Amino acid sequence: MKTRKTMHFVLMFFCLFASLPAIAQSADVSLSVAASMTDAVRELAAAYTRENTGVSIRPNFGSSGSLAKQIAQGAPADIYISANTKWMDYLLQEGKIAGSTVRLFASNSLVFVGSPNPGVSSFAALPKLSRIAIGSPKSVPAGQYAEQAMRAAGIYEDMRAENKLVMAKDVRQALLYADRGEVDGAFVYKTDAVLVRQAVVLFGVPGNLHERIDYPVGLTREGEQNEAARSFSAFLSSPPALTILEKYGFSTPDASGVGAE
Repeated sequence: MKTRKTMHFVLMFFCLFASLPAIAQSADVSLSVAASMTDAVRELAAAYTRENTGVSIRPNFGSSGSLAKQIAQGAPADIYISANTKWMDYLLQEGKIAGSTVRLFASNSLVFVGSPNPGVSSFAALPKLSRIAIGSPKSVPAGQYAEQAMRAAGIYEDMRAENKLVMAKDVRQALLYADRGEVDGAFVYKTDAVLVRQAVVLFGVPGNLHERIDYPVGLTREGEQNEAARSFSAFLSSPPALTILEKYGFSTPDASGVGAE
């Protein structure tokens, strides 16, 4: 009898132990995040996991458009943070995002960076330059904002026709081109400009020349079912999270962000 009881106990223990990896796996949270938020989101993830040791945050950084298309095609993601509302709206239309979870996460502004040059202080000086980097407007929101601003300034079509625009895969690549001196300058977010080593901010882009630079966040349909993802999403609206965002130069909304259906 003792042998049977012992074997029964061992079997129960083995079954319980075998189930632990599945429990741990359920605590994974997959993020798809605009590249311009790389540093801020890494610190946000670190801050959250310090208090929630059983959760693993797995970020995927890239251009908002590329990430949105990946999610639409079935790539795993629990939370999506876009650098504009266009790509969030796209995923809402595709039925990939839980609409009631979408809210404004942060805001940003656009600047032009390059090697120190007192002669470049506004859009009027840009046609004299040879090469300017922008994120590809087809998939990179920073590039879309840059295109809008250059069109408003009346210089976009001529610069494109003269092959002066260097299209980057995301805003961080545009920043790198400018910092290395491979181009005369680049349009990047204000929050990215703090990362330059050689380049400097030559001028800020007036906000009335382009759409608002807003970052919406939302849970995917799969993420809505993930308790850890819901918890991390809620943390992103907490005072400690907003403090981290502001540390990296982002403007933050109040905590009353309204979901979008």
